[in-house]
Amino acid sequence: MFIAVAAFSLMDALLKLFAAHYPTMQVTAIRGAASLPFVILPLWYSGRLRELKPSRFGLHLARGILGIIMLATFVLALREAPLASVYSIYMAAPLLIAALAAWWLGEKVDGGRWLAIVIGLVGVIVILRPRPDGLPLIAGLAAAASALCYALAAITARILTRTERSSTMVFTFLMIVTLVAGALAAPGWVSIRPTDWWLVVAVGGLGAAGQHYITEAFRHAPAAVVAPIEYTALLWGIAIDWMAWAVLPSGVMLSGASLIITAGLYVAWRERTVTHSPS
Repeated sequence: MFIAVAAFSLMDALLKLFAAHYPTMQVTAIRGAASLPFVILPLWYSGRLRELKPSRFGLHLARGILGIIMLATFVLALREAPLASVYSIYMAAPLLIAALAAWWLGEKVDGGRWLAIVIGLVGVIVILRPRPDGLPLIAGLAAAASALCYALAAITARILTRTERSSTMVFTFLMIVTLVAGALAAPGWVSIRPTDWWLVVAVGGLGAAGQHYITEAFRHAPAAVVAPIEYTALLWGIAIDWMAWAVLPSGVMLSGASLIITAGLYVAWRERTVTHSPS
């Protein structure tokens, strides 16, 4: 999960560059298409292409549609706000995953964890609260929608890992994102500038690596335990904003993010405590 977060954070910085010049849905399609060769070629070379055939296409399709909405709203948020500010809202995703896992997967969530989830959502409200120097409303709402779709997609992935290979899940997700987002972007497609093709390759490699390792992470551990590791993305976001755009986060944003992260870490700690309890 640490590797996945690092790869996705660097990829997101490149997507922010793309978002300044290309339509949102086109950037989403490019994100999917750029990673496909990095998934297909190693399997083709090793004679394992048959692994790509899905057995639960309906669930794969649902995850892919969620992924399109997740990526499109995330790209929209990146266009309007600094990377760290968007991440601060996105940090609520692990809390949403814990809540959804209780409802959808039957994972037990006690009263303390429900309280932590509520506190974390209060942190989201703190960040979203309108103010002159705050996060633009459209960026905040887009980031919140993206976080919810990510949580739903993560729960779907957790179900798929029971029967599907990681390679199948990654390939099917990227293919659906590429085809559907590409079709939606086609009417307003903007030609890619020659100087941007290296960014496409970099996005592809980082995205494929991140998708593979995040799938493996959810395969080997409960969703509520793995997801909080994503909080390290905030550190990546702050560092990238400072180095690339000379932007630092506001005190209010950090306060809200602190509530979200503290709540998420408590949820992860309680999950591990319950999991390893002798009772």
